[in-house]
Amino acid sequence: MPPDSPPAAMAAPELAISAPPGLLALFAAFAKMSLSGFGGVLAFARRGIVEQHRWMTAEEFNETFALCHFLPGPNIVNLSVMFGSRFRGVPGSIAAFAGLVGPPVVIVTILAGLYGRYGEIDALRRILGGVSCAAVGLLISVVFRMMMPLIRKRDIVGVAVMAAVFTAIGVLRLPLPAVLLVAIPLSIAITIAMRRRVKA
Repeated sequence: MPPDSPPAAMAAPELAISAPPGLLALFAAFAKMSLSGFGGVLAFARRGIVEQHRWMTAEEFNETFALCHFLPGPNIVNLSVMFGSRFRGVPGSIAAFAGLVGPPVVIVTILAGLYGRYGEIDALRRILGGVSCAAVGLLISVVFRMMMPLIRKRDIVGVAVMAAVFTAIGVLRLPLPAVLLVAIPLSIAITIAMRRRVKA
């Protein structure tokens, strides 16, 4: 008699995490992200790290990027340093940071010279306006993708905290440090309370 087939309702397992990247792979991956990231690298960083290379799960990426918000400096730069350090220590941080920053610095330096000379052309201004619209669309799309782990887990509290922080900063224009001083301890307290409730 053939073995029983698995239940149809059984959830498909998540994709396995790939092997840790080497220094050259870190540099090449972050260089590709930075060169693709017109208007911002976050969308391409998440796609490369989570979906293409599978070096992190979606939850791990969200947690790491959330931590980057509480560190000084640009979030995506902090992400590259933390990500490289996680797999290859200090050399990994340097490789990821160099890949993220190096190629754009060269390109932006060249473009700055060209813009300084031809920046008054109307066609160029319209092109830059179109690029800015595309950048906003990319940002919105990556926000929804980063929300999906919370939605799949039906984490109503997490979604509520995220909506409250967005409203406070994006709508009410409250100062970011003041919002974080309230949101961080509140989030920690809610998480601890929920874990104790689950264990009880």
